[in-house]
Amino acid sequence: MKAIVLRELARRDVDEVIDHCLTVADAKVALGFVAALEQACTQLGRQPSSGSPRYAHALNLPGLRSWPLTRYPYLVFCVEHDDFIDLWRVLHQERDLPAWMMEA
Repeated sequence: MKAIVLRELARRDVDEVIDHCLTVADAKVALGFVAALEQACTQLGRQPSSGSPRYAHALNLPGLRSWPLTRYPYLVFCVEHDDFIDLWRVLHQERDLPAWMMEA
């Protein structure tokens, strides 16, 4: 299994989702999000090519894959490298994903 390395934007995305869950719901929902994210990362670490290349074409980012979280409306975006998975973003599916992906 390849290691997952979160970029700073991905860390910020995760923190924002957890804060949102704690604000509008409760700790159980936030912990469920974290569990779903860990499950997605495990899947991608084992089989990186199992993610969808849909946004790779739209954004002209070769190798970009996305994976949906179970029970949460978020997508994990990553790129596979020889020895690790580069996790770029964790974004809500209803957002303007190409614009969010290109944020600095």
